[in-house]
Amino acid sequence: MNMTRREALKKTAVLGAAAAFAPGMIARGNAAEPVNGFQLMDLPYAFDALEPAVDARTMQIHYEKHHAGYYRKLNAALKELSPPASLEALLAGPELSDAVRNNGGGAYNHNIFWKSMAPVGNGGGGEPTGDLAAKLRKDFGSVAEFKEQFSKAAGSVFGSGWAWLIVRESDGKLVVVSTANQDNPLMKSVTPPDQVGRPLLALDVWEHAYYLHYQNRRTDYISNWWKVVNWDEATERLGR
Repeated sequence: MNMTRREALKKTAVLGAAAAFAPGMIARGNAAEPVNGFQLMDLPYAFDALEPAVDARTMQIHYEKHHAGYYRKLNAALKELSPPASLEALLAGPELSDAVRNNGGGAYNHNIFWKSMAPVGNGGGGEPTGDLAAKLRKDFGSVAEFKEQFSKAAGSVFGSGWAWLIVRESDGKLVVVSTANQDNPLMKSVTPPDQVGRPLLALDVWEHAYYLHYQNRRTDYISNWWKVVNWDEATERLGR
């Protein structure tokens, strides 16, 4: 039976709506994450909320393309396996395949990175207070010395990688470490023992994190990052 153009358009719309609400998929912009896999976190602020330190275009591409892509590839790699209930447990395992190391690391690292920042006037910037400030002074001598060491670590990463403030597992001391690519301090199988620990802050120094706005000026990116650093999040993680 021939179908009129109106009927065809109606049928297409119905099928499109059904696909949009198909079981097992959650729409996130242009991406969709499988319900039975690890889930892409919601960004805790608008794409333009961190401007001018982090521009909206970079934030959108970074989150929707890079971060979402790590989750898709991680879930594909784990499709036939029974992974632990958390990314932390997965990454701290005794052995990591390249797919889990790279994509699981990329998924987890960005989770910490987004939460390490907040809009100015709504938790971002300023100086640490309370227990975190006291611990930084104890372990680094001063907050200024910590910031200098952290900035140096971020600026010294060759190529792509991360700078971290962690609670070191071996002695509970706050230390600054850096990792290459998508490695992180949870990865006991690939990280030196004196750099294993619980992350409090993370700074992404892959070029895609800053190049649209800063081009090759990584130092400017790092300097401006302090204006949106989320000390409250770091304090909360310290208390866990």
